[in-house]
Parts: sequence; structure tokens; C-alpha cells
Amino acid sequence: MKFCKRYEEYMQGKEKELPGVGLKKLKKILKRCRREFHAQDQMEENPTENCDPVTKPKCPDQCPVCDGTFFPALLEEMSAVSSCFKERAQKLLELHLASGFRKYFMWFKNKTQRNHGILVQEGRELVTYAIINSVAMRKILKKYDKIHYSKQGQAFREKAQSLHIETLKSPWLCELLAFYINVRQKEPNMKVIPGVFGDCSLTFDDGKPVLSCGLFDSVKLEIDLTCSICLETVFDPVSLTCGHIFCYMCCCSSASVTIIDGLKAADHKAKCPLCRRGGVYEGAVHLEELNMLLSRSCPDYWEKRLQSERVERVRQAKEHWESMSRTFIGL
Repeated sequence: MKFCKRYEEYMQGKEKELPGVGLKKLKKILKRCRREFHAQDQMEENPTENCDPVTKPKCPDQCPVCDGTFFPALLEEMSAVSSCFKERAQKLLELHLASGFRKYFMWFKNKTQRNHGILVQEGRELVTYAIINSVAMRKILKKYDKIHYSKQGQAFREKAQSLHIETLKSPWLCELLAFYINVRQKEPNMKVIPGVFGDCSLTFDDGKPVLSCGLFDSVKLEIDLTCSICLETVFDPVSLTCGHIFCYMCCCSSASVTIIDGLKAADHKAKCPLCRRGGVYEGAVHLEELNMLLSRSCPDYWEKRLQSERVERVRQAKEHWESMSRTFIGL
């Protein structure tokens, strides 16, 4: 089954509550572009049908048919998808992580009491929604580049990442996958309604942790959980807005801030240690569900890191208060 048809079947009935990518509308724009410009080419140069695509006249870099409608429409749709996904994922994870009185208050506020089975099903739906819309965006951009013989579609994907509307790079997607595994481990006999979302797992390949899940038996998402700074399994993981995941203490060290001040004190121009993109620390997200999953999956390593980081935290706290004291008394 073609992806476009599969996407339409998935989104059928969801349009009112969940925004999506208008694949049909965008494909019509590209079809009109191909028809109009190829007709113009035939009138001007009368090329043969079997000529080489590289030498065949093509749409200009600034396409008046597409650029005025295609990219603005796709940008608006993906922004709506990303915003909806983030909002729903945050609410779901807050409800799961809440404890005591706060948990009952949140259930009362939402006017429903959701058991783990319902939460897991909602999490599965959100993961599927995020991945399938990201795949839809990539496929329509690939089609754009194919028609225009350009790389503007690829450039738009990079722009989407910088605008934080690429859901595959969202920290909330990683958190939902970890949430799903956490709940399934606590209740292995829980029944889950089958769907397009494949099972997800945390595996250690040659000691390297990888979080993965499948979709449609053809799309597989894999998230490397090795900190690129200390080259160990991420401890107390935090995701920068570019999507890269590091240990919290490693991240603070990279941003030249102490753990007392935190990442909010980082320079707004500070760059990601991996992709070198600037301004990625301000919206960093602590991955609490992933932290819980890793602590249970490698307890010996976790205890060892916990002890070593406790010593470092005490040292930094001591230096911080000594510095504050000297400042206070004017030394």
C-alpha cells in the first residue's frame, strides 16, 4: 500500500482533533508546477520525451508556482503538528509522573481517572502521530526536490529542525517511548490495542544503549543513548533543543556553567557539543521517563555514576557557597 493512502486512512476521522500534513493539496501544487513548466519548456525548446533529466530544462531555483504556496503551507501544517504533539505529550507525561495529592488533583482537573492501559494507548497513538507526520513531510519534500532537481526540500528539513518542528527530533518523542517501556515493564500482562505502532525496546548493542521502535514494518526509529562527551550511557539525561541527548553534568560542563546555576544560566550563543548549533540550551528538557528506564535497565552502572556524581555535586556546591560568602563579606 502506498504511503499516501496509508496516511489518509490513519488520519481519517482525526482531522477535527489532530492537525496533519495536507499531502493531497501539496501534491496538487507540485503536479501543477510540473505541468505548467514542462509545457513551457516544450514550447520554448521542444525537447524529446526521453532526454536526460539533467540536461532537460527545469524549474528555476525560485519557483513562482511552488514557493509562494508549497513551503508556507507545509511550514504552517508542521508547526501545528509539532505544537499539538508537544502539548499532548507533556500532559500525558505529567499525569504519569505525578504522585500523591498532585496526581489526584490532575485527574480531577482532567475530569477522568485514567489507568495505565489507557495512558499506554494514548502514548502509542501520540508516537504514531508524530512519526507518521514526520515521514509525510520527508516524502513530500523528497518529491519536491525530484521535480525541481534541487535541494530546497533538504534545506527546508534543516530549517524545520532549527525551528523545532521536526517531531522525530523532539525530546517528547524519546520520553514517550521510555514511558511506554516503563509501564509495560511494570504491567507485562497489560492488553494493548494493536495498531500501526510497532513495539519499542531498549537494547544494548556492544554495551551501547539504543532506544528503538518500528512503524508500518518499514520505518524504524533508533535513538542513540550514548553521551558524546563522556562516551558512556547518558546519566540524568537532558535533551537540547537540537535533539541531541547528553548527561546533565556533561552538558553543564560543555556550557561552562555549574550544576548549581543549571543550564538556564548558559550563554544564549552557546553551541551544542555535537552539531555546533547555537542557542540550544535555553529550552533543554530533563528526560525523567528515560532516566527511570535506564536506572532500572543498568542498576550497577547507575549506582556507580550516582556515587561519583554525588561527590562532584558536593564539591561544586561547596565552591559555590564559598564564593558567595567571599562576595558577601567583600573579600
